[in-house]
Amino acid sequence: MQQTQSAKSPAHQGMTTRKDMWWLEPALVAIGFACFGAYGTFRAFENNYYEFAHYLSPFYSPKILLPFWQSMHMSPAWLILWIPGGFRATCYYYRKAYYRAYFMTPPACAVTPPVGAGSGYCGETKFPFVMQNMHRYFFYLAGIVLAILWYDVFAAMFYDGGFHLSGLSLFMLVNVIFLSAYSGGCHACRHLVGGRLDCFSCPSAKPQLSAWKFVTKLNEHHMAWAWFSLFSVGLTDFYIRCASQNPSLALPLF
Repeated sequence: MQQTQSAKSPAHQGMTTRKDMWWLEPALVAIGFACFGAYGTFRAFENNYYEFAHYLSPFYSPKILLPFWQSMHMSPAWLILWIPGGFRATCYYYRKAYYRAYFMTPPACAVTPPVGAGSGYCGETKFPFVMQNMHRYFFYLAGIVLAILWYDVFAAMFYDGGFHLSGLSLFMLVNVIFLSAYSGGCHACRHLVGGRLDCFSCPSAKPQLSAWKFVTKLNEHHMAWAWFSLFSVGLTDFYIRCASQNPSLALPLF
């Protein structure tokens, strides 16, 4: 009887039989999201220091300047950020991360959630969680924004009839590589590439199968790409903000 009792799940909130620091990951996730959210909100409202020379911040690309929007002194970043923001907010990895970090449903595996956390949860069938089903559509929109960011990188390297390289343009290049790996490893992308295959061994399916295997490799490290790209896009914007005030920070190489 005693052995059976000890095998039962802990009944009190936060109780667990785990011996590791299970709370560290959700705590770091909560802090990381909060810091990025605070910085991104500040930059969107600042509406300044986002462009100089041939460099454009990813927070403001593509630069949409509507006359009415400008007359209201509204930041053009708000016309763009809802797309990558919606893409990340509905991402399968990010759902797990912020559900645990902020909603504590549950805080971690085999950890009893606080009283009331997750009560009445009925999946993602009612508002606002039903909005998570828009992830695949945000993926399509984010792909357009990503293509424009790639154009920004080439525009920062090829101008005046020649090739120019700087520390800042390299930073922008690394950023779009991380963003591409994150988007390319997305579950929606994986399904789009190979989800319709009925015959993996058919000769006609080999090119699509190879593409699906490549996307699957990216998907295996989706969490890492999510964090790398989150911070790379923030650091790229911060670099451009600093360089727009002090152009020497762009570090021209040739």
